[in-house]
Order: sequence, then structure tokens, then C-alpha cells
Amino acid sequence: MHIVHTIAELRDKLSGFKRPAFVPTMGNLHDGHIALVQEARPLGDVTVSSIFVNRLQFAPHEDFDSYPRTLDTDAQRLEAAGCDVLFAPREKELYPEPQTYKVHPASDLADILEGHFRPGFFIGVSTVVLKLFSCVYAGMPAGVAAFGKKDYQQVMVVRRMVQQFALPIEILAGETQRADNGLALSSRNGYLTDEQRQEAAQLSQALKALGKAAQAASPADLPALEAQALQALARRGWKPDYLTVRRRADLLAPWGELASQPLVVLGAAKLGSTRLIDNLEI
Repeated sequence: MHIVHTIAELRDKLSGFKRPAFVPTMGNLHDGHIALVQEARPLGDVTVSSIFVNRLQFAPHEDFDSYPRTLDTDAQRLEAAGCDVLFAPREKELYPEPQTYKVHPASDLADILEGHFRPGFFIGVSTVVLKLFSCVYAGMPAGVAAFGKKDYQQVMVVRRMVQQFALPIEILAGETQRADNGLALSSRNGYLTDEQRQEAAQLSQALKALGKAAQAASPADLPALEAQALQALARRGWKPDYLTVRRRADLLAPWGELASQPLVVLGAAKLGSTRLIDNLEI
């Protein structure tokens, strides 16, 4: 596996290929990332991953400075998974000057749920993803990029961006990988104590319970069911931001016959100082 740190080196290593399979990450890799690499690999003629902790998607009070940086271990895991090229740019390489040109996703998708509780988050995500795409796919006729469904709203934002900019990139959404107790794998799980890691599985359990209740309910019942789910988590010591049932198509609140439309239950909550997100398609 080639490890490169500049855009010029990356493009040199990719010259001669026609369809990169790309997995962008912020590092501190877990089995979910590795599953994405393995799923994307057969879909391209060269497999690329990136590791870059993107300052633009962190609010001032969030964990940019303390976010785990484990490049050596990550590189070993990527090589074992069959990655061909690892792009690990320094901040000055990707942002040689202040990034004053930014991608502002449509507010109907990017300002709800995660976008509401983390203002500006999807501007940072969309901007860095588009910039990484321009680094990896420059001169390429087509490509594929893989993202995990754990970040459900993020996948939708990126997919819509690709469609609206007519980028020749197929977006692959990989299924959420979970620990034995149901906890969705996340780089931030490393912040949890052993006791918290066991308790953290309650988020996925709450989503399952809410989804089951929603399947037997009407749209008018959903606000009360969501409030009950929030209160149940709060009683266990969590600080929930949202637990909600939405339409998969646009993440808007469902209406009409619930059984006739694909839905997703999404949640975000803090356990101690660690904010966790998860979702369940129903």
C-alpha cells in the first residue's frame, strides 16, 4: 500500500486507473471502516482511503483537538484490508489558505436533526468531501465512494450533492457494523468507559422499541411516542438530543399510512461526555 501526503503524490499514484473505489475517513478506524473498504474494493480498479480530521465540521466546543489520531495503526489495518493507496494529507495541504468557498447543502435536509444540533456541520462535511472527491477523481471517467449508514443523514447529504453537481460517482451506503451488544461501531466509542460501553447499547434498544411502537401507530401518535422514548433514555442518565421516526426518502416527518412508506428511526444522545448517534430502518 502506498501512503501519500500530498495531492500531487495522490494523483501520481492514481494515474493509469479509471475507477477509484474511495473510502473517506477521519481515522481511528474500526471494523465498520474496514467493512466499507472490503465492500468497495471490488467496485473499482484501485482502492483508496483517506484519513483527515476535518476542522470545518467541528464546532469550537467539540472534540477536534482531542479526536484520536492513530495513523500508524490505521495504515496497517487498511493495508490488511486490501487498500492500495492511503491519502493522509496535513491540514495545510488540503486547506493551504482559509477555505472561504464552501458547500452549503439545502436547508430542508441539512438543517434538521444533526444539522439542527450541530449548526454548520454539514457545510463542513460537504466542503471536505467535495474537495476530497476533486483530489481522488480528477480526470477520472467514474468512481465509487463508500460511506457508512450509521451516519444516515450524512449519506443522504453527500448523495444529493453528487446528484446536483452531476459528479460521475456512485455512492455506496454500507450497513452499520455493531458490537455484540448492539452498539453501533464508532470512532468515538473509544471515549466510553467499560461501564458506559455496556450502557451505550441502550440507544439501539430505544430505537428498536420506538420503531416497533411506530409500526402500530398513526402519524398523530408519533410525537408522544418520541417524547416517551426521550424520557426513558433521560431517566437512565443520558442527555438525548432526538429520537424520531422519519421518512427514509427525505427525513421529514411521515404522514398518511405508516405501513405503506419506508421509515427510519434516528437517535442522538450524550452518555457522559460522549455523543452517540444511531439509526434503524423499519
